[in-house]
Amino acid sequence: MRPAELERLTVAEAADRYVELVRARTVTGALSPSTAEVYARDVATLVELAGAGVVLDDLTGDDVDALLLAFARRPDGRRRAAGGQRGESGQSPSSQARFRRSISALFKHAALAGWVQVNPMTVSTVTAKERGGLRPQRRALTREQAQGLIGAARELPEAAPAGKRRDQRMELRDAVVVLLLSTVGPRVSELVRANVEDFFTNDGVRYWRIFGKGGRTRDVPLPDDVAAVLQEYLERGRPAVADKALLLSWRGRRLARGDVQAVIDRVQRWVDPDQRRSVTPHGLRHTTATHLLADAVDMDAVRRVLGHSDLSTLGRYRDELPGELEVAMRTHPLLRGKSGR
Repeated sequence: MRPAELERLTVAEAADRYVELVRARTVTGALSPSTAEVYARDVATLVELAGAGVVLDDLTGDDVDALLLAFARRPDGRRRAAGGQRGESGQSPSSQARFRRSISALFKHAALAGWVQVNPMTVSTVTAKERGGLRPQRRALTREQAQGLIGAARELPEAAPAGKRRDQRMELRDAVVVLLLSTVGPRVSELVRANVEDFFTNDGVRYWRIFGKGGRTRDVPLPDDVAAVLQEYLERGRPAVADKALLLSWRGRRLARGDVQAVIDRVQRWVDPDQRRSVTPHGLRHTTATHLLADAVDMDAVRRVLGHSDLSTLGRYRDELPGELEVAMRTHPLLRGKSGR
């Protein structure tokens, strides 16, 4: 039941209270720390766009529409143009949807807490198409681009710069990061949370026990080549420290989410320019899904590798590949074998 009296908080005050509540929910396990930080980041963006001193209850549906449009047009610093510079294009549709979910959750709580009389999200009229009609750049790498990146990762341990101290050489670790992202497609949060003990062998096959969303776990078998590089990293590339984390800096600190992008960018420098294209960790997740499905790997198997509870979710993780339709039509199942004449 809503409070009897309205509390006229500013946008900044409401954001602070809401973020404190969200972070408190991580203690009970209701939210993962990474999800809480996403909410906090989006709410901070809301404060920036709406104005810290504006009263939350004064925001109307039109104001929310304007905020959504303003967010959609903001340059996405994580997306890089082909030349390696930060892209000036707007937010991707998935980022826009995430931002909308985040502020919708805030306003829903605000309505229950008595911070607003009417939830302005219920009268927002901006649709995805109206938010600039943005189309995401291709997220999945083509087969040639993916093979170029994987090839560079395999050769990386032998390409270490001369004169670098042995205890600061992280080429094997970087190779493990890229190979796991490219072939298994974990979420970046799952990758940085991985511990050495999460990798085990059963009947000669190396598995990664991935701790995913909602407390769910999945055991994913690693390709032999990836398992071999992983073992080499564990034996001679991982810093000898007590920390149980799989991926460590040379100082012995667990890698953070932001460090993973830096690793990918570093490996990209060794890729042939003709095969090189910048990509995010999530883009490599798309790459895994796209190529497994393109090679007719069972959809349920792909779902389990990626850690989705529903097959329908796979649709947004699969990108169209150049020439794919042409190949499909050339090998049409109804045209194989005898013509029937």
